[in-house]
Amino acid sequence: MSILVVGSVALDSVKTPFGEREEVLGGSAVFFSVAASLFSEVRVVAVVGEDFPEEHLEFLQSRGVDIRGIQREPGKTFRWKGYYDYDLNEAHTLETQLNVFESFEPDIPEAYRDSEYVFLANIDPELQLKVLEQVRKPRLVLCDTMNYWIENKRKELIDVISKVDIMLLNDSETRELVQEANLILAARRILDLGPSRVIIKKGEHGVLMFSHDSYFSLPAYPLEFVFDPTGAGDSFGGGFLGSLSRYDLIREEELRRSIVYGSVLASFNVEDFSCERLRNITFEDIDKRYYEFLSMTKFE
Repeated sequence: MSILVVGSVALDSVKTPFGEREEVLGGSAVFFSVAASLFSEVRVVAVVGEDFPEEHLEFLQSRGVDIRGIQREPGKTFRWKGYYDYDLNEAHTLETQLNVFESFEPDIPEAYRDSEYVFLANIDPELQLKVLEQVRKPRLVLCDTMNYWIENKRKELIDVISKVDIMLLNDSETRELVQEANLILAARRILDLGPSRVIIKKGEHGVLMFSHDSYFSLPAYPLEFVFDPTGAGDSFGGGFLGSLSRYDLIREEELRRSIVYGSVLASFNVEDFSCERLRNITFEDIDKRYYEFLSMTKFE
């Protein structure tokens, strides 16, 4: 099964209470792709500048990621600089340099347009709509967003939400989108906008999934060491959609199982900076943590 992701490829500079890194590999499309590639074929559409290190593209290729859709344009690569305090659920942005990403226009290669699964990463909803116009009847579309688009492109974002299957947000985005403090009521209002599912990321407090007739809650995997939460949500998305792409049927049980796999990938991601922890994990590592999830949430 093929998965298409359209998002950002970036160079991140991050500081947490546990360390600091300068200009490391980042971006929503990267974290998603690295996680999803453990399960399925992944195709990336993104843009980088002339200064983007070739070694990062080689790393993605080594993971089986199809990078033909990554455009290299004159100028500098998108950069983000930020830090986390001991509340690792909140990122503090120090600097954002859009650079070539500012004029990014996703042009989906012909070979990608029949992708069965699509992840619309956190980009301008107008660009997300352009992606939907170019793909041909995907089996499932998963969409992410952020507060900035809720506040500045609300009309366009609502249009996107009406056209996707699953909406992925964190708890503050969920509340802001529909101006509702209660997450259960907020999720129901988002479902009324069109998607069949809403997944709410709650960081160290786990994840919730809603449909019109079901509710699923999973705690976060308990970790002794968390170094950098950057990209955790996109790693969750990659693990979730990667897992889901393996199944012939998409029922409640496959969705719940895939929520667990997404949470497993996110838990690995935060154990080091950038994609370092995800570079060397095996499927045996993933399954071990998956079954630990089953053990710690089982009761009779």
